[in-house]
Amino acid sequence: MIVALIVACEVGFWVLLAAGLAARYLLRMPRTGAALLLCEPLLEVVLLVATVTDLRGGAEPSWRHGLAALYIGYTVGHGHRTVKWLDGHAAHRLAGAPRPAGPPRHGMARARYEGRLWLGTLVAGCVATVLLYAAILYVDDPSRVGPLQSWMGAAWRAVGIHGLIALSYAIWPRKRPTPESDRSTGKPADERTGMPR
Repeated sequence: MIVALIVACEVGFWVLLAAGLAARYLLRMPRTGAALLLCEPLLEVVLLVATVTDLRGGAEPSWRHGLAALYIGYTVGHGHRTVKWLDGHAAHRLAGAPRPAGPPRHGMARARYEGRLWLGTLVAGCVATVLLYAAILYVDDPSRVGPLQSWMGAAWRAVGIHGLIALSYAIWPRKRPTPESDRSTGKPADERTGMPR
């Protein structure tokens, strides 16, 4: 049941998102669109209540409950960024707004961007950990909480791996490409012929 509900919440997320953006930009109903987008967090509340109810009903703690905690954490950490990104693109394509700026590609600007992404993953890990720890306390049986503890470790492995990737952009920043030049003379190439000037 929990896995089916996670799938339903994911589908519901995209359905509500599409409906909200369509109402905002195609139907010119910004308040309705905003209301639909604000319903997104309710999906996580439904999943949380269902998970707690399942455990309260005597279900054996399993990977399904851990997956639900990670899904909720990911949505809290990265859901707003996803909605904002799609809203910018919908405004550009459907309402004539300027094209949203893409992420920086080079230097420390890119490192800062990757750092902000990692902060979202850190928030996701913290939320998942709090939910999993609350479930462990609720079950209150060390012999039954192994699956929940393993998902807690998985959450922090993901945070650590993403952190190392983000840190690599600060340690080895991508350099902005330079204009093509002739290796022997160091002179820039002619734009028309490609030959050195």
